Amino acid sequence: MHALNNDYLTQKLLLTINLSMKKRLFIYLFGVISTFTMYAQQTLVKGSVTEAISFEPIPEVTVAIEGTELSVVTGEEGTFEFLETVPLGEQILVISKSGYISKRYPIVVNAGQTVNITDMTLEKVVTDADLFTITLSDDELNDDTSGMDNISGLLQSSQDVFQRSAAFEFSPSFFRVRGLDSENGSVLVNGIEMNKMYNGRPQWSNWGGLNDVVRNQELTTGLQPSNYNFGGVLGTTNMIVRASKYREGGRVTYSTSNRSYTNRIMASYASGLLKGGWSYALMAGRRWGDEGYQEATLYDSNSFFASVEKQLGEKHSLNFTSIYTPNRRGKSSPNTQEVYDLRGIKYNEYWGWYDGDKRNSRIKEIEEPILMLNHYWDISSKTKLNTNIGYQFGKIGNSRLDYGGTRLVNDNPIGNGSNPSPAYYQKLPSFWLGLDEGPDFAEAYKRQYSFVNDGQIDWASLYRTNMENIGAYSTYALYEDRNDDKQLTVNSILTSEINENIILNASVNYRKLKSENFAEILDLLGGSGFLNVDSFDGFQFDLQNPNRVALEGDKFKYNYNLFADVVSGYAQAQFKYSKVDFYLAGSYTSTQYQREGLYQNEANIGNSLGKGEKLDFNGFGGKAGFTYKFSGKHLVDVNAGYLTKAPSLRNTYSNARVNHNIVPNITEEKISSADISYIFRSPIVKAKITGFYIKSEDANEISFYYADGVQGFSEDSEFVSEILQGIDKKHFGAEIGIEAQVLPTLKLKGAASIGQYTYDNNPNLILSADDVTVDQGTAYLKDYKIAGGPQQAYSVGFEYRDPDYWWFGATVNYFNNTYVDVAPLTRTKNFYLDPADGTNNVVFNDYDPALARELLKQEEFDDYYVVNLMGGKSWKIGDYYVGFFASVGNLFDEIYKTGGFEQGRNANYRQLRDDASNGTRVFGSKYWYGRGANYFVNLNFRF
Repeated sequence: MHALNNDYLTQKLLLTINLSMKKRLFIYLFGVISTFTMYAQQTLVKGSVTEAISFEPIPEVTVAIEGTELSVVTGEEGTFEFLETVPLGEQILVISKSGYISKRYPIVVNAGQTVNITDMTLEKVVTDADLFTITLSDDELNDDTSGMDNISGLLQSSQDVFQRSAAFEFSPSFFRVRGLDSENGSVLVNGIEMNKMYNGRPQWSNWGGLNDVVRNQELTTGLQPSNYNFGGVLGTTNMIVRASKYREGGRVTYSTSNRSYTNRIMASYASGLLKGGWSYALMAGRRWGDEGYQEATLYDSNSFFASVEKQLGEKHSLNFTSIYTPNRRGKSSPNTQEVYDLRGIKYNEYWGWYDGDKRNSRIKEIEEPILMLNHYWDISSKTKLNTNIGYQFGKIGNSRLDYGGTRLVNDNPIGNGSNPSPAYYQKLPSFWLGLDEGPDFAEAYKRQYSFVNDGQIDWASLYRTNMENIGAYSTYALYEDRNDDKQLTVNSILTSEINENIILNASVNYRKLKSENFAEILDLLGGSGFLNVDSFDGFQFDLQNPNRVALEGDKFKYNYNLFADVVSGYAQAQFKYSKVDFYLAGSYTSTQYQREGLYQNEANIGNSLGKGEKLDFNGFGGKAGFTYKFSGKHLVDVNAGYLTKAPSLRNTYSNARVNHNIVPNITEEKISSADISYIFRSPIVKAKITGFYIKSEDANEISFYYADGVQGFSEDSEFVSEILQGIDKKHFGAEIGIEAQVLPTLKLKGAASIGQYTYDNNPNLILSADDVTVDQGTAYLKDYKIAGGPQQAYSVGFEYRDPDYWWFGATVNYFNNTYVDVAPLTRTKNFYLDPADGTNNVVFNDYDPALARELLKQEEFDDYYVVNLMGGKSWKIGDYYVGFFASVGNLFDEIYKTGGFEQGRNANYRQLRDDASNGTRVFGSKYWYGRGANYFVNLNFRF
């Protein structure tokens, strides 16, 4: 019985276990099937990324969902898959990797469906291409004597189709984006602003020749929000020179060209992150040449860079950077059409033969080292604080010949030399053909023969004159206009990600400048000294030291300091959502200027020595904008802003060299700006069209020149300071950029800028010479075109990139609506009033209004085409890379004018009429011509 019961219990237990196991197995299998079913119904996003030309898979590409924190990295086969839940609806995939051009792909994510995007492509960055742009940035930048203000450096890192075309194709014609010069854009290095307080413009040569270490740039265009500052209406460029941001490795480059220099060699190396949290980056370079495209335009430049960073734990890092780029270059002259017709577009009046070499009298020398210390603090994963200290010091010098040297006779200074310029108007044939008593053909022929066969500075004659002078005082001397600046900058920049949708930016900034300005004797040219007296009117330049004889290395003529203190701050909020992004930003700037005269100028007694009045300006700015995403392909971007800013130091003092005078009724400049863009983006076509409108008000401009026949001055000819006050300007137009990857190896591209830039009012004009100031009243400039490169520019071209890593491209560029810069004085009452009448209120009795309109019509230059070619090849040899790049600019040697200005010498109707009636004008406009056919070749080795 017990045995039976035991068997029954055993069987029942086994049956229970069996049922339990089946139940568990059923539950397990049900769970597995459910999991597979749920997985099959889960929304997936996956795909692959390949190289655009070879279609080889690219590993380690970051693939992110824009507007979220979701991202993955491709594997060895170039594939990726999001395992996390991806938001439904229209999304943007952003694919990026160092060394490649980032792309954005629109996708639509539906519940329970798989989004599979295979063979998305990335293009390699052609690192040699930007060398073409940077060589342009080195050339004749921010030179007040040339009036050229090339801003290609502001654009070189942009991936925007139009901006790239403006940098590469339009810059050789000195095209200005939206008709604005570079003072309207902010340039920063590691968050420290580099724009000069003297004129508001960046001095690009302060980091010239450092191509390899200034490639890493963050650029915003127009009013778009920047993470570093409020910016201007042309945007912000921040060059990141932080040591830890450089990829480990080195590069050696050699280049040759016939543009601004003939040879360049550069070497750079970055360590990457080392043990102990250290990293460093070094670079050295040299650019040199006896002559660029224009005659005697020597180039001599060295470049040094060092950046060292130390990680201090997980949250802090210190970076020290030093930049030193001393450079010298010979300038080239603007010339009248008569001069170009006689000598060609390469002619340069600034040089002459000396001891068998070409000696240029106009040398620009810049030596301004930059030191900066940057502290990076990751307060949290979402909040970062960057604090910077920068110090820049050194000199900028511009040399020229002085021919006003005098000698003492019975304690009275007498005498001065004739103008040594070989293109001085009295040395040209047109002067002798336009004499009041009739043309002197014999002398005109003699002058023409001499100019064509020589036409350069006669250095030997200058030495001979000085050595033959009584007491050997120099009639001629080579001197330098100098400004030695010392500037301290301190700022802090805060970035905080409040949540996945909101980012806050803010900064405070302080800049302090002391600028020492003086003239210095460089070479007495065989003389024993130079009398510090104005030979034209006998006034003492320094009344406290009358009749002082200046020696080589001495200061003379003028000597003063300018001080500037600027405190500014800005705050900005950026909001990012699936359908719309928008931002709001505001800024405040307090600016203070003061002049200190170190000479008592005899013509300005009581108004030149010591410290002048402190000037205070307050600037306010506000801007806002949004981007609406109709879909991943179609977007609309809108920006608008209003700002007021202090005038630059240059446009605040009417003639700082001799007195404390400031521009009358000076005030802050007001700028209103708005733009709207339509953007189309697909894997094949990228296009953007932008309409813009910019209005500036209450600007000032100071200029200096000789004028004849001016009301209110005793002399027939005066060297005057012209103050154009209360200028309003209007800029509006459209920008278009498009590129299409029509084949894996072939890309078509096009760009256009169609603008109209005009004076929008009739400002007031004031002339001053020494202690005499004359208000000339209204200058009728409204609707005249603003000079500064072509107002319309068009470019079409292609790029072919072969799977074997060679590439070739060509563009055809068309430019029109380029105008000469008009002389405001001839648009005032001075033009039509007879200076011989004592009342200053009588019109010339032979004044012809119809002829006057013709004489004052603004000159428009001829339209022109420029064809450019470029190409390159790269090789991989083991772990090393060799790259070759070459470009030919202006392939068909097109001759064209890039700019020019009317001379203000003929200041009234009769003078201008009589000059214009000659076959060749004596005081015609002066022009700059673009380069003819030119080349640039580059070879680099990367390891």
